[in-house]
Amino acid sequence: MPVTDDDGLRELLSMDPVAVVGCSTTPGKAAHDIPRYLQDHGYTVIPVNPYADEVLGRPAADTLADVDEDVELVDVFRPSEEVAGIVDDVLARREGRGDVRGVWLQRGITDDDALARAEDAGLVTTQDRCMKVEHRRLRG
Repeated sequence: MPVTDDDGLRELLSMDPVAVVGCSTTPGKAAHDIPRYLQDHGYTVIPVNPYADEVLGRPAADTLADVDEDVELVDVFRPSEEVAGIVDDVLARREGRGDVRGVWLQRGITDDDALARAEDAGLVTTQDRCMKVEHRRLRG
């Protein structure tokens, strides 16, 4: 089951670097402002957006597989129907590199089956929660 308790959320919030799948170039959109907040609070944010060359002053990767750096947490800003494919990418990366430890689906994004597969592979997950809201509440 995706974590909902504060200890589990703290564990996810301790993971860094964070690959943000669906990171937006558009200020005012949650997929831009939340990664900016994370960056401003010390996280290494790695944008994943095939339609952008750069986001938040960093080169954007086209896919999770194209990220050369280690990644501990994958933060998802894509529609729920895309989550299964993203989890497939996470599991392939974990098998190949062994670096991803968690998956965070932002508010309004859910996929119980995909997250169950991630959890079966040993990842910590949560869904339908805002990373910025939880960071402010738990870590400030």
